[in-house]
Amino acid sequence: MSIVTVVGNPRPGSRTLGVATALSSAVAARAGLPEGPVFDLAGFGGQWLGDLASDGESALAVAAEASVLVVATPTYKASYTGLLKAFLDRLPGGALRGTVAVPVTVAAAPTHRFVADLQLRPVLAELGATLPVPSFVVEERELPDLLALAERWATGHGPVLAATAGALAAV
Repeated sequence: MSIVTVVGNPRPGSRTLGVATALSSAVAARAGLPEGPVFDLAGFGGQWLGDLASDGESALAVAAEASVLVVATPTYKASYTGLLKAFLDRLPGGALRGTVAVPVTVAAAPTHRFVADLQLRPVLAELGATLPVPSFVVEERELPDLLALAERWATGHGPVLAATAGALAAV
């Protein structure tokens, strides 16, 4: 079992990547799960709109096999990014069955705090993911406290993620 991270920010090396990897590391430490690969979709050169590159095919396969999948996006125009949408659209229905997913968003304002729950969570559920814990949402003004926020979230929810992933793996 491992944690796989997918980041749908169109800028390579983004703050969203920092938030996602901080959370993945904190969950790994608290839940006793190894950290797996991190896919920064911006690094695939925007090829999601045309032919899917071999790196993209690999990312899709690894994401579909993850025990815990951290899916992160900034809030763009009150939604998740088109880059992440294009990635998720390439997964066949039910591809995330047996995977525990954690929606993660970086919000510019308090009014964007609900994008993960209102838009990203239903898409992941439609793909078959199990979502037993709250989304991890960080407002831009909270970024200086990121590590403490990730640790607190992981302390409260990491054991549930590990237990759920273990139960799904046993089925």
